[in-house]
Amino acid sequence: MELKETVKYLAGLNGTSGDEKDVTEAIIALLPKDAEYKIDPLGNLIVEKKGKTRPKSKLMIDAHTDEVGFIVTNINSDGTLSFDAVGGILPYVVFGRQVKFKNGVYGAIAGVPLHLLEGEGKDSQPKIFDLCIDIGAKSREEAEKSVQQGDCAYFTGEQFDFGDGFMAGKALDDRAGCAIMLELMKKELPYDCTFSFSVQEEIGTRGAAASAFSINPDIAVVLETTTACDISGVKGEKRVCELGKGPVVSYMDKGTVYNRQLYKLAFETAKEIGVQCQTKTAVAGGNNSGAIHKAAGGVRTTAVSLPCRYLHSPCCVIKESDLYETVKLAEALIERLGSLES
Repeated sequence: MELKETVKYLAGLNGTSGDEKDVTEAIIALLPKDAEYKIDPLGNLIVEKKGKTRPKSKLMIDAHTDEVGFIVTNINSDGTLSFDAVGGILPYVVFGRQVKFKNGVYGAIAGVPLHLLEGEGKDSQPKIFDLCIDIGAKSREEAEKSVQQGDCAYFTGEQFDFGDGFMAGKALDDRAGCAIMLELMKKELPYDCTFSFSVQEEIGTRGAAASAFSINPDIAVVLETTTACDISGVKGEKRVCELGKGPVVSYMDKGTVYNRQLYKLAFETAKEIGVQCQTKTAVAGGNNSGAIHKAAGGVRTTAVSLPCRYLHSPCCVIKESDLYETVKLAEALIERLGSLES
C-alpha cells in the first residue's frame, strides 16, 4: 500500500484512547515480514526492525495509535446519551456533528438550539456536559438495546483530497505518524530500530511512558502532527507553523524541552538532504515526548511533526508534500542518530 493510501486507511479506522485494538491489528497486518513485534499489557505495539548494523545509541521511533473521541457516561430517560470527551476536544467543534459507534449505530451531537438561549448564553460556547448524543431512541430502555455506558463514539467523515495537494479527514493525528513508521520499516534501514505504536497519548501520553520504560532507549524520535494556524486572519508567530513548508521540529512545548543537540541536528540534516524544515513559533501543545524523555533514567528526545490544521476535529488537514518530506527527514535522522554515542 502506498504511503498516502496507508494514511487514509488507518485514519478511517476507529480507536480512541483505551480502545485502539482495531488500529493495532490493522498495523500488524501491514508490518513487513522481517519485523518482530509484541504487544505489552497496556496495548502498545512494539516492533523490532533490523537494520544494517547495531546503532551506538539504541533508537526508539514512536507514534500514537489513538484518536480523540467520545465515551458514553449515562443513558438518559429520554433515550439520549450523556457523554464526555476522550482527549482534548473543544465543544464548538462537536455541536451538530454526526458520530458513529463501532457496532454501526449513528448519532447526532445535540444541545439547546440558539433560539432558546438567553442572555450571555447566546455568545458563549456550550460545555460538553450541556450536550448529548441523539441516537433516535425514545427511552432509556430502547437506547440500551444499542449502546451501553463506556461505549465510544467517533467522528464520521470521508477521507478526501482537495486543492493543491491537501488531504483531509479525522484521526490524521496521529495515524499519519503511524503510516510514516510503516513506510520507514519498508526500507533497508542503516541501524536497528525499535518502533513503538503507542496507546493512550490523547489522555496524557500514558502508553509511551510504558513503552519507553520497557524499550529503554538512548534516543527517541516522536513522529506526530502539530497545530498549524496558517489561515486567513492569523498573522506572524500566531500561525505557529504552515502547511507546505515541510516537517516541524520543536524546541519546546508544554510537555518537553527538547534536546538541543538533536534539535540542531534535525535542521542540519534537513539542509543536507534538501528537505524543507520549520519550527513552531509558539510554546504550545505536547506529545509523547513528554513521557519518553523522562523515562528509564532519561532519554534524549526530538519530535518531527506534520503541520496540521484543525487538529482534534472531524476534518484535520495536512499537505501531501509535508508527508513525504517527513519520511525523508526521519530516514536521514535514523542514519545520523544511530552513529551518536550513547
